[in-house]
Amino acid sequence: MIKTGYEAWVREFEAERERRAAVGDPDWAEGAQLPAELVRSIGKFQVGEDGDGSALCGKADLAGDPVYSAAVRLFIAEEQNHARMLRLLLEAGGAGTLDGHWSDAAFVRVRRLLGLRVELLVLMIAEVVALGYYRALREGAGDPLVREVAGRILADEERHVPFHCLRLREGLAALPRPARRAVTAGWRGLLAGAAMLVAVDHGPALRTLGVGRGAFVAQALRSSAWMAREMSAGPVPAPARAGARTDVRV
Repeated sequence: MIKTGYEAWVREFEAERERRAAVGDPDWAEGAQLPAELVRSIGKFQVGEDGDGSALCGKADLAGDPVYSAAVRLFIAEEQNHARMLRLLLEAGGAGTLDGHWSDAAFVRVRRLLGLRVELLVLMIAEVVALGYYRALREGAGDPLVREVAGRILADEERHVPFHCLRLREGLAALPRPARRAVTAGWRGLLAGAAMLVAVDHGPALRTLGVGRGAFVAQALRSSAWMAREMSAGPVPAPARAGARTDVRV
């Protein structure tokens, strides 16, 4: 169930930050065996994770909820940590990072075109694609350091999706139900196209990980069904408050 109230999300992000600090980094000194196709693929995802998030922060601030803005900044810090870990993973495998990639530039341009809702809808496409990619990396890579890094990032991404679903559900709540469903149906159509592009662009890496291109796209669409339902479900219930009665008759 998606949490209601951004105070709960701030607490969760902060708790995860403390947990990361207590656990520490993977052992980069053990090195990593990275085939060339994984080096190219991970490098492209590293570019996508790296960014200051200034546009998203600005739009979150304009939304007028300082608690949500605080949660967004904690989310961005996790994404930046992903970029840092991927960079260190590539270095552990004797590889460098990319200066940029066309797919990331395209996502950024589209996200910045309009307001917060469009930014988050496009961001959610990237998040869903990332879920499939990091799961494939965790389960299919032969190197233990690669699997560990992928598992850590995947766990974060699985928490990020419901966070964004909550905001999008609020943002779409004012629309009539047919319009909300049309928006999420269109979003899933764009997701299918994006997943196809990623499957083609990262095809050699996915084959190395034992995942076919068609299976990658199909999994992205299957995993997005519950997200579309949550985003189009209508007004978000008010968060439960301490001491509030729960036996109200209806």
